[in-house]
Amino acid sequence: MKIEAKLAQMGLKLPEVGAPAGLYVPAKRIGNLIYLSGQTPDIDGVTQYCGTLGRDVSLEDGYKAAQLAGLNLLAVLKQELGDLDRVKNFVQVLGYVQSTPEFHEHPKVINGASQLFKDLYGDAGVAARMAIGTNALPESSCVEICCVVEVAD
Repeated sequence: MKIEAKLAQMGLKLPEVGAPAGLYVPAKRIGNLIYLSGQTPDIDGVTQYCGTLGRDVSLEDGYKAAQLAGLNLLAVLKQELGDLDRVKNFVQVLGYVQSTPEFHEHPKVINGASQLFKDLYGDAGVAARMAIGTNALPESSCVEICCVVEVAD
């Protein structure tokens, strides 16, 4: 089944890709690898999940925020490739979670994106990964995720 058909079957759709908020490109291709800049849980340029895990954002909402950031990463990939079926492998996922010093469940938050990639791509969607806590993210987003993917020529 095609990736976009799987998304639709899951009741999900790709958000529109927003303009970069700084001096960077959303994606940079080197050979058969695409490096994707950090994405936050935005729809139409508006952050949907703001705040700090462990204080004012629940683990469940953090998971949903990571899933939305993952959808934004897929939207950038689609813009870059024209076809999400050209993705061969998720190589690395780096997830940042705005959290209190006492919050230690960063991996469970970033699973929102990782599970999305696995559901769509199977084992090829499971990447090397790091989930990091931080005190602040752009626009007070509760998560920001970037990744590296391998694509077919």
